Formats: sequence, structure tokens, C-alpha cells
Amino acid sequence: MTQITFELPELDRKRTQAAVEAALEKYRIFKSTLIEEREAQTIASWSDAPKGFTGTTSDQTSNIAIYNVDEPAARKAYCERIERAVSKLPRRERLLITERYLNTDCDFDYVVFNHVFDPPIGETTYYRLKWKAFYKIALNLNIQVVKEVKGSRNIEGNKKS
Repeated sequence: MTQITFELPELDRKRTQAAVEAALEKYRIFKSTLIEEREAQTIASWSDAPKGFTGTTSDQTSNIAIYNVDEPAARKAYCERIERAVSKLPRRERLLITERYLNTDCDFDYVVFNHVFDPPIGETTYYRLKWKAFYKIALNLNIQVVKEVKGSRNIEGNKKS
């Protein structure tokens, strides 16, 4: 029998962290803002150009209805996806991400590692735990940035035309 092995990818730490933080910030914004529903213009405007002069047609009411339905649904789906990814984390990593990134009232890492964890954890342990959580979230959300191997050649670039 042959044994199947699975290698975890080596990620570009800075770029992956930036991608995860951007995703979590987007979540935070979606959770803390309301969508202003669009309304149809009820006052007719006068124009001496014939209708359809631009060669395009649009139905303002249907475009507005589509936006008013699709935008909240897309936001809800995005937030649920982030929440599912975070819920799969181990307890301490989930606590760290929830308190630092998902709640709207905590903006600093030192607050989390000094006041949220009971007993408080050290700064080094905190950042190690944070990276593990980011790694898992990045893989779950498929936003990881894989580290490029130095010295690797592009096969396509070596072909002669």
C-alpha cells in the first residue's frame, strides 16, 4: 500500500496576515454599518433626447430592487463565512480572534493578552497563537498567500519561441 501524504503550504507571513486582517476588518465594518436602501426616483425629469438615445436600456426600479435584496444577502453570507471559519478554531485562538478582531471595542493586541486571557499570557505566546489562528483562517477562507520558493524557474519562461 502507498501512503498518501499531505504537505501544509508555507505561507508568506506578512501578506497572509494582511489578507486575513483585511477580511476581518471587512467583517467588522459589515457588522457595524447599516445598508441604506435605495429608492426609485419619483420625480420625472425632462429631457429633449429621445428615450434609448444612448443605446442602452435600464430599468431603475428593478436595479434598485436587485441591489436592496442582493447587497444584504451578500453581506450576511460573508459574515457567516467568517464566523464559520472562526468557530472551527481551538478555544484560545477563537477567543483571541473574537476579542481582537470581531468585537468592535478592542483595537489593541496588548489589551487582549493582558486583560482578556485568564491568566494573562505573554506577548510572545500571544503572537504565536495569533499566527496559528491566522494560518487556519487563511486556509479556511482560501485567502492564503503561499511563499514563493527562491531559485525556482518558470518553465513557461524557459521555452524558446
